[in-house]
Amino acid sequence: MRIAVDAFGSDNAPLPEVEGAVQAIKEDICHQVILVGDEPTIKAELGKFIYPPDRIRIVHAPDRILMDESPSQAVRSKPESSLVKTISLHQQGEADAAVSAGNTGAMMAASLLVYGRIKNVLRPAIAGSMPTQTNHEIILDIGANVDCEAIHLLQFARLGRLYAEFLFHVENPRVSLLNIGEESAKGNSLSKEAWQLISEAEDINFIGNIEGKDVLRGVTDVIVCDGFVGNVMLKTIEGAAFSIFEILKEQFNKDWVAKLGAILSYPVYTYMKKKLDHTEYGGAMLIGLNGLSIIAHGRSNAKAIKNAIKFAVRSAESGFVRHAQDLFAQTGE
Repeated sequence: MRIAVDAFGSDNAPLPEVEGAVQAIKEDICHQVILVGDEPTIKAELGKFIYPPDRIRIVHAPDRILMDESPSQAVRSKPESSLVKTISLHQQGEADAAVSAGNTGAMMAASLLVYGRIKNVLRPAIAGSMPTQTNHEIILDIGANVDCEAIHLLQFARLGRLYAEFLFHVENPRVSLLNIGEESAKGNSLSKEAWQLISEAEDINFIGNIEGKDVLRGVTDVIVCDGFVGNVMLKTIEGAAFSIFEILKEQFNKDWVAKLGAILSYPVYTYMKKKLDHTEYGGAMLIGLNGLSIIAHGRSNAKAIKNAIKFAVRSAESGFVRHAQDLFAQTGE
């Protein structure tokens, strides 16, 4: 497997990307990592590490798309940017997937422009994985489409089902619609219409609506929502988890009794922190396109980049894009 990585995507680029690539190679996650960006800078950073030189390749890209740039305008005006070149390498067959921790909107725009949508897919979506009390859930959309129609949510349900089946090996995954109540009559007009469409789809194991309180309980395998709701939910959970750990750290340092309690509870604290740590999961997949783009967090460190590469390998090996193409060729929606 060859994975192309935008070396100038993250907030602290290119340090996390270079170190993450070296870690991925040393752990034999893939055969080769292609780092895309300013060649002299990447070479200088790689010089700090010992690694098999034939397994990390550099492709020079003189431009960089910044986080505050207009996605569509930046993609069209900067074809030599590290992000666009990373995606192009995959489209040209030189890499098996593309990874970037850069501007999410630009990653979406470039992927759509370069790969194109799978035939009959109306909207691509960002699908992320969420740890729960019992299992991993797939949530989509988490930011690609802030305004959706019911047919889009039906297609997200189908794409999410494939994701659960081929990346998490879940047989007949349970699909739910995120809503303000469990009853089918609850919610806005979009939710009600989507409930009707998904419930009538014989190829989807639809178990109905779930509320926000159920998201982390593991009662479902796939959660479907529009990108506005999904993105707010994801960032709320990330923020809540961060705040909880900050409060615990503050309380653990309060006095000697608290410090003793911290020592005794350290294994549980460590387990919880690891389970809720976004760096453990690497990135989210942009699905519904004729290519594999993995979107990593802008705050990604080397560990997160390494795991994004690992996830890209899993995604490529699963044949997800091919399965999605086959499914939507049959549905003809």
